[in-house]
Amino acid sequence: MKILVADDDLTTRLVLTGVLRKWGHEVVAAVDGTEAWETMQRVDAPMLAILDWMMPGLSGVEVCGRVRSLQSDQPPYLILLTSKGGKADIVAGLEAGADDYLAKPFDPDELRARVNVGRRIIDLEARLLEARDALAHEATHDHLTGAFNRRAFVGYLTRAISEERRHHDGLALGICDVDEFKKINDTHGHQVGDQVLVGLVGILSGSLRAHDVLGRHGGDEFVVLAGHLGDADLGAFFERLRAAVAGHPILTKAGEVSITLSFGVSRWTDDQTEDGLLAAADAALYRAKGAGRNRVAVAGEPGASNG
Repeated sequence: MKILVADDDLTTRLVLTGVLRKWGHEVVAAVDGTEAWETMQRVDAPMLAILDWMMPGLSGVEVCGRVRSLQSDQPPYLILLTSKGGKADIVAGLEAGADDYLAKPFDPDELRARVNVGRRIIDLEARLLEARDALAHEATHDHLTGAFNRRAFVGYLTRAISEERRHHDGLALGICDVDEFKKINDTHGHQVGDQVLVGLVGILSGSLRAHDVLGRHGGDEFVVLAGHLGDADLGAFFERLRAAVAGHPILTKAGEVSITLSFGVSRWTDDQTEDGLLAAADAALYRAKGAGRNRVAVAGEPGASNG
């Protein structure tokens, strides 16, 4: 573990550094509080710091206060090293943001114990952060394909329409489904059908721009939210996605399975709600299916193109 040792006393600093390195830790040394504060602001700042209370520039207590003012999902563990043994001083240090304190001259066994406590707390916070992120991902993503789920996608759509009302950068919604997907399930089984959906999301994700949003609308139906389109040809934009899928068979346990998509697309207009935009795209999808599948139909435009 990387540990910051900040102490203006050379002997104390060398002893602490030597002991911690002997125990297998990576040590970053600072000669005063100002250098310690600069170190703790870095992207790769140590997750544990041992700070002398009395230092030139900034005291250890002042460094604690400044570190605690930083926004962080996983704040560092701070230990004050001090010759101040009064209860009021200890309380003042802890209230300033220190997690623990160690009296000078320090005992190596006590130092090891307190550092180990800090490491356990850091590890626990890391696991809690991972669990939180995993729960957040599960709440917003489809468990099979990894695309955004319907609830999360609608949230993105609401925010995108709000932005579009202000900036008018060009916003469009496409709904697609796999042509004759039922035949895949009936012929190869649902496990292969699931593999096809996972592969489909991989192809679409690789063909979209970084700010486009892909969601699973339900079953084999997916939605694509494309912003910043300006006056671009919607048919051409979504035709590129259709062609990418048609040209890439998906590897499954039953071998390669080729699929095609039908797309219904609608450009947002000032008077449309989220439901209205979805309904317009859905009606265009129905028209693409009726025109023979494997094609793109744009709401308000005649015909349907399949490249």
